[in-house]
Amino acid sequence: MGTESSNRHGTGGDGSHALQYLTFSLGHDVFAMDIRSVREIIQFGAMTVVPLMPEFIRGVINLRGAVVPVIDLHARFSGTRSVVNKKTCIIIFDTLVEGDKVELGLMVDAVSEVIDITPDRIEPPPQFGSSIPREFISGMGKVDSAFVILIAPERALNIEEMAHLAEEIQLIA
Repeated sequence: MGTESSNRHGTGGDGSHALQYLTFSLGHDVFAMDIRSVREIIQFGAMTVVPLMPEFIRGVINLRGAVVPVIDLHARFSGTRSVVNKKTCIIIFDTLVEGDKVELGLMVDAVSEVIDITPDRIEPPPQFGSSIPREFISGMGKVDSAFVILIAPERALNIEEMAHLAEEIQLIA
């Protein structure tokens, strides 16, 4: 996947500033998230499974002494757990929960590259036909002759909603 056309100053041909996105794959789909929220990318490794959690919460990892929940993004979007392969990795990113910064891990099939996309190259989410819920998509970035699905982490990875799902599972069990 090539980098969206922009000059060395990070602006598109029309003068609008390009935003940088980290691209990654889940199955055959290519997704992206704003690079400003990404802290690091780590190799998939051992994690502690937490009982009575939704299927998409794979467990927690110890990241330099901090407990970081790991979300299987494929399971979050489609309901089916991803299969670990040699390129599987975890994207560590920051999100805000009630004003506090929280680290989360996203398990993805593979990380691709960082690309620039100018705002004029971003289309609204499709009305239908997406493999993931529409509210999880912030837009569709045009890159070369393809589209990249831009995820909306504040909706797709909403901590409060995921905690509510975990509570429901505990009530059922």
